[in-house]
Amino acid sequence: MRFMMLMIPKGYEQAKPGAMPDAKAVAAMMKYNESLQKAGVLLALDGLHPPSMGARVSFSGGRPKVTDGPFAEAKEVLGGYWMIQVKSKEEAVAWASRCPGSDNEVIEIRQVQEMSDFPADVQEAAAGFAELQAGSGPRKG
Repeated sequence: MRFMMLMIPKGYEQAKPGAMPDAKAVAAMMKYNESLQKAGVLLALDGLHPPSMGARVSFSGGRPKVTDGPFAEAKEVLGGYWMIQVKSKEEAVAWASRCPGSDNEVIEIRQVQEMSDFPADVQEAAAGFAELQAGSGPRKG
């Protein structure tokens, strides 16, 4: 089972462009990340720049509308994520519980939908999805 652990740092929605984490917090997080890797459960991880440097695309009436950050209405935003592969939700919760998060951080755990989770008609509509995933590795840019 794959799970995405989403880091939600309270207050990050108001972070200025270029805001960087504290070096001590990063060092503690690196030890945690290394433990995920050594256990063989880590598939991917990344930190995200603050929303003030991002954009949102909404689709009112089916038309795209771009809004540059920061986003005044945002109450919670993502600061980063881990993709892990474990045997159960309980194991994912146990890994998230080991994170050296601070008082203002929350980790949301979400199971990734696997093709086998879907009924036959949805699997048919998604034919070719595995090939898209296989070809979607990181790009340099």
